[in-house]
Amino acid sequence: MSTRISRDELARRIAADIREGSYVNLGIGAPTLVANFLPEDQEIILHTENGLLGMGQAPDADHVDPDLINAGKQAVTALPGAAYFHHADSFGMMRGGHLDVCVLGAFQVSQTGDLANWSTGAPGSIPAVGGAMDLAIGAKAVYVMTDLLTKTGESKLVVECSYPLTGVGCVTRVYTDHAVFDVTPDGFALREAFGDNTLESLSELTGLTLAAAKEN
Repeated sequence: MSTRISRDELARRIAADIREGSYVNLGIGAPTLVANFLPEDQEIILHTENGLLGMGQAPDADHVDPDLINAGKQAVTALPGAAYFHHADSFGMMRGGHLDVCVLGAFQVSQTGDLANWSTGAPGSIPAVGGAMDLAIGAKAVYVMTDLLTKTGESKLVVECSYPLTGVGCVTRVYTDHAVFDVTPDGFALREAFGDNTLESLSELTGLTLAAAKEN
């Protein structure tokens, strides 16, 4: 049995946790996939920081509108009733606590919920913070979508972030290709393991002391 799930499977898993009626921002990169798996029979309103509320799924090749893009410059669709507005108004929504959920990528997440996702701090690296800092401190719940391990096999879940921080103590839950983790006052708690992963094997992979999440 595989120990990992695909990006699409992970996006579907995140979509299942977003409640009907939520206002949601999907970060640049993998988090945009979540839009493709939101239930069509529920009203979930997608926001993008370049000024659109009511974003739909990615269009097929025959229905791309070059004037409709998200913050990552990817083609999107607009649902009936969608609204367009100035960048300043969009960031006002983010900073003012009007978003229920944001889904962001990450380089590292600490056991206290600190998020590092805009720079590795490496010489010559291109900073890419965008609106992530505003989302991290403004959204009511911050979900992180990421691989559990780096390409060199190091855990992205850490005791303390070594990369420049995006936000402090802001992460609610971390969705990885191996498992889903809650951030609790006592550190990471395993909510759901995929494949043949276990609490013990994930503790070994991350080098962290993990607990089982409490049901809510």
